[in-house]
Amino acid sequence: MAERDSIKIQDVARRAGVSISTVSNALNGRPERMRSDTLARIETAIADLGYRPNQAARQLKTGHTPIIGLLVPSIANPAFGRLAREVEIVAQERYGYRLLLGNTYRSLEKEASFVEDLLSHGVRGVIIASSLANRDHFESATARGLVVVSHDGRAPAGHAPQIDYVSMDNGKAASLATQHLIDHGHTALVFASASGRTISRAEKIEGFLATARAAGLERSALVVERKARSAFGDSELSELGRAIAEEIAARKVRPTGIVALNDMLAIGIVSGLRDAGIAIPDDVSVVGMDDLFLSALVSPAISSVRPPVPEMAALMVERIVARLADSATPAAEFIFQPTLVMRQTVASRPASSRSTRRAK
Repeated sequence: MAERDSIKIQDVARRAGVSISTVSNALNGRPERMRSDTLARIETAIADLGYRPNQAARQLKTGHTPIIGLLVPSIANPAFGRLAREVEIVAQERYGYRLLLGNTYRSLEKEASFVEDLLSHGVRGVIIASSLANRDHFESATARGLVVVSHDGRAPAGHAPQIDYVSMDNGKAASLATQHLIDHGHTALVFASASGRTISRAEKIEGFLATARAAGLERSALVVERKARSAFGDSELSELGRAIAEEIAARKVRPTGIVALNDMLAIGIVSGLRDAGIAIPDDVSVVGMDDLFLSALVSPAISSVRPPVPEMAALMVERIVARLADSATPAAEFIFQPTLVMRQTVASRPASSRSTRRAK
């Protein structure tokens, strides 16, 4: 077999039994122009031959670098590391794009600066997991040709979206967790959160409170927040969970059911409560959100609400590729439904003990 660098697009077309233009469409992110079995033959031929497209030539032809940007607050939060992995798999294996990852640390200046850097380097598609209310830099970038997908954001009410929004139904996620505790007889409930009301946090808190109200538990459903030392706090989530656990353990009357903002917070809460001599789940039950792989490894394994991350990642990359191929494709909002994963941190409350219990 010839050296990889000598393999040409003509060789791929010949191996796959298709035209050169069909291979070009596959390489340049236009799979909708062919049948799925045709795309599969092309992908197989590329793998068999070890073909490497001339990226410089692709940039000259398409006007953009075959790279997708991904901006997240910090991969210190494993949820964003998981998102990056899923986005990279789809971008690289399905569309031939590389992934460029940036940590914004929930800073407007850093986020806006990253967007400028992407544009200056010829990158024309970016996924942004932003908790910022100010999104003027999104609009400025889209006006200059950047295709933006917002992860875990929501489209402005009453306005046609200018960028794509892809999120889990955060209110439903919190509702699932809360209802799970209520169904197990828990009436004294807490929603544990890092302070700072991002869009997704606000939706989760409202989902928790609405579900408690529907069950007639509004007076015994509380929101407990603790502030991180750093501005973004993503590296401190488990420590924040332990701090919340200490506060709950010190109360004369404590809740028996806790919904945590995310799994890292839940892991800290479970650890902190156990250190205080409180049995999980017999004394206090806990449900997290994110369904991190770590949640199944700790003891007891943490019940959690699972976002469909692979499906969301696939759609976000697909939207970038589609809108780069056809600028007339309108932006839209997509909301995915979560599911509950039951493990070992929720137990039923006996009917005789469904009033709040005093701390040991």
